[in-house]
Amino acid sequence: MHDLLGDDVPEPPVPEGPGLFGDAPPAAPAAAYRVLARKYRPTIFDDLIGQDATVRILRSAFALNRIAHAFMLTGVRGVGKTTTARIIARALNCVGPDGSGGPTPDPCGVCDNCRAILADRHPDVVEMDAASRTGVDDVREIIEATRFRPMQARTKVFIIDEVHMLSRHAFNALLKTLEEPPPHVKFVFATTEIRKVPVTVLSRCQRFDLRRIPVSLLIAQFEKVALAEGITVEPEGLAAIARAADGSVRDGLSLLDQAIAQGDGLRVTAADVAGMLGMADRGLVFDIMEAVLAGRPADALAATDRAHVLGADFGAMLGDMLELTHTLSRLKMVPDLRGAAELPELERTRGAALADTLTIPVLGRAWQMLLKGVAEVEAAPDRRAAAEMVLIRLCHVADLPPPGELVRRLSGQPGNGAAGLVGLAGTAGLAGGGGGGARAVAAGGAMSAAPAEAPAAASLEQPVITPRLASFRDVVALVAAEREPLLHGHLLHSVHVVRFAPPVIELRPHADAPRDLASRLAAVLLGVTGTRWTIVVSAEAGEPTLAQQGNAADTLRRQVAADHPLVRAILDAFPGAHIEAVRDPGVDAYGLAAEDVSLGEPEMAEMVPPAEFDAE
Repeated sequence: MHDLLGDDVPEPPVPEGPGLFGDAPPAAPAAAYRVLARKYRPTIFDDLIGQDATVRILRSAFALNRIAHAFMLTGVRGVGKTTTARIIARALNCVGPDGSGGPTPDPCGVCDNCRAILADRHPDVVEMDAASRTGVDDVREIIEATRFRPMQARTKVFIIDEVHMLSRHAFNALLKTLEEPPPHVKFVFATTEIRKVPVTVLSRCQRFDLRRIPVSLLIAQFEKVALAEGITVEPEGLAAIARAADGSVRDGLSLLDQAIAQGDGLRVTAADVAGMLGMADRGLVFDIMEAVLAGRPADALAATDRAHVLGADFGAMLGDMLELTHTLSRLKMVPDLRGAAELPELERTRGAALADTLTIPVLGRAWQMLLKGVAEVEAAPDRRAAAEMVLIRLCHVADLPPPGELVRRLSGQPGNGAAGLVGLAGTAGLAGGGGGGARAVAAGGAMSAAPAEAPAAASLEQPVITPRLASFRDVVALVAAEREPLLHGHLLHSVHVVRFAPPVIELRPHADAPRDLASRLAAVLLGVTGTRWTIVVSAEAGEPTLAQQGNAADTLRRQVAADHPLVRAILDAFPGAHIEAVRDPGVDAYGLAAEDVSLGEPEMAEMVPPAEFDAE
């Protein structure tokens, strides 16, 4: 008998004639079934899929006889770490069909060493699972074994799987031997948690990061395996298995094994795979997505009824919708993906058409709601009810504008189209600070020695309502409304206003502010107002930053509240109490009065505090 890996396994003897007591001879034992993940395990470097860089480096190292004494293989489960370690062991010890060969990147598979390593019975290739043998004594056994020369092979190879599970003392015990091993010893480590391996160990190894296998390669590999097994699997089923494998060949082959077992042994349909994985039909996922994004709750709930009949898991269904949202966003941002072979046909056709009707803000909102919905389904006592509530919420917000557009409408600013056209009219240049009172100006991409008025932007065909910018605080609030958080933070904490005279702003930024702060601010103002603003960078002191003004105003409010007789009486009556916060409806988001920016003491009624406060 010759097994699939090329090993000659002797047939068990078949008894002849009746048994000792005259009974019928026992039947020959049936050959044990080998799962696909073991049956089709790679035996040479060329069989490894999706690891081109690792294979290229290892083949070159063997060809040049520059073989390291220790290898560290890392990657997610099922990408071939242990398999690669065994191939390295065979490449080190192969002697060729004639018994005279040396280390080679292409082990023959027929010599005694190759066959014994393939059968996991070579005395000089030692595998240890660090998940179950984590202590110092286990490592000492390895260290002791390195002292003796190989019994049969050219090189002793120690393969330690899940090496990150070793204890700290075990790692320390291994360090010296790992740094200066005997010439006849090689170490191959495999781990899924590379961050848990001490740096002292990593520095003594050649590290290879085994990548997740792309879906396209997984589909091709599973199709090849199915063909070798004489099984027909529908392309949609193979694609679903490849996606569920999440980059792991072993996981995918296990799922393929399970899918074959549940059918008739000859054909596996996409419906069989969907039922096995608890997935909704891919077309059904598109139906639900189109219904919720169009605001049709009746159609969406009818589709969930069909998914329930098919036995789909509602958490997995929302997960499929999340994946589809990501795919639609990629199709929206990278149109060339519509012809990519890695995308299934349904995504290339129906998905591309759906992506053309959506915007990135809508897809981003759907992603956030679905992401939260998946967690709700997992925590809910009724998964179907929770999933349907998520879909109803998605239908409800389908006809609402995105938050950014809503802010523009409420503030009287132009919509996305107008802002985009104005924003492309010009950009601000770089403004840098100067010493000794020197100034630099950023306006429309030009630099000048003194501030100058910039010409107004070309008018649009339709009238644009521009926001009223009466103070620097209005400018900072506008930047926040434009979703520029980094620029807003620097304007709030790192900028001192020297002069505010629209469309000229003179300011002194801190040293930690970005060098392009002035140009970025000019670009935002140009895009919203349609007017070129001149941003002057000055070395003069200027007024405190908005954050400093707000902190000073808050301190003053606390002091005024603490000095009020009523508050003082409360604090005296409750020893240890203190004012936690003072809330004044008359201040803006920066803690300053909406009308008056002065920090003078506000007027107060005789008995009633001017603002709501919390005391503890």
